Amino acid sequence: MKGLELSKEYYEAYGKKMLEEDFADCLPYISVGLLGSGSEVLGFDDDVSEDHDFEPGFCVFLPEENVIDRKRAFEMERAYAKLPSEFRGYTKLKVAPAGGARHGVVRLSDFLNEKLGCANGVLDTYAWLKIPTNYLCEVTKGEIFYDGDGTLSTIREKLLLMPKDIRLKRLAGHLLLMSQSGQYNYPRMVKRGELAAAGLCVDEFVRNALASIYLLNNEYMPYYKWQFRGLKELDILSELALPLEMLMITGNEMNKTQEKADRIEFVAGMIIEELMSQGITSAICGDLAKHAVSVNDYVSDGNLRNMNILSGV
Repeated sequence: MKGLELSKEYYEAYGKKMLEEDFADCLPYISVGLLGSGSEVLGFDDDVSEDHDFEPGFCVFLPEENVIDRKRAFEMERAYAKLPSEFRGYTKLKVAPAGGARHGVVRLSDFLNEKLGCANGVLDTYAWLKIPTNYLCEVTKGEIFYDGDGTLSTIREKLLLMPKDIRLKRLAGHLLLMSQSGQYNYPRMVKRGELAAAGLCVDEFVRNALASIYLLNNEYMPYYKWQFRGLKELDILSELALPLEMLMITGNEMNKTQEKADRIEFVAGMIIEELMSQGITSAICGDLAKHAVSVNDYVSDGNLRNMNILSGV
């Protein structure tokens, strides 16, 4: 059973009644759903996922203490803890997973602070440039089952798409790193016989290629272990999953290096074609570094455009 489905059914079976009967006064101000970390939020969970951190549960997001005070919040926490521990063959966890509990009662401001570094979900330019995209993914994916005054839905809607200038700035940085690691440094390390270093170049190239592809799709890249899975479901350049996988899983023996160099250029060429298709580069060549500079030139905000090209990576 998929985790999101399990969460929603558990809420409908027990949580909704508990909240309506015992916390009717709080209903206009709270939100309920499944957000945050975990493969189930992305819909990527499977049978393997059930071996750890998998349980029936949901999140209740509370407003500040001047709306729902600490005493009422504590009462709700106790009521949540008393919900049935068994549901559809699954058992609630007795020990919080690494990183803290993923379900239960939490202040919305605390959740947003943990994920975004701000309590209200409003990001300034610096935050947009630096926040890991997997945190934006954790806030905007999943599902809201109930949203009293619509606050959480409004915040999520505003975060759903990265501002265009920020997207271009981050993209330019990743393209430049792709160029440095894959097109420039990988063949140089191979010539020197530094095959371990060549492997690191490939790793850096693939990581930045993945980031670039997600940005070209205007999608937030998830936590590292789900990046390839998510890539296969993207509308744009999902066909690069196979060549990128080949780069990662093929060794760096000398008889493989030319094939890998050719694959790097193939990936670079496909990304360049997409840059041109989207009209965000004016360069006409196969050098990703020149396209990185051109993409940066398309940033409309002068202050942001003039920041270091790597300021968004």
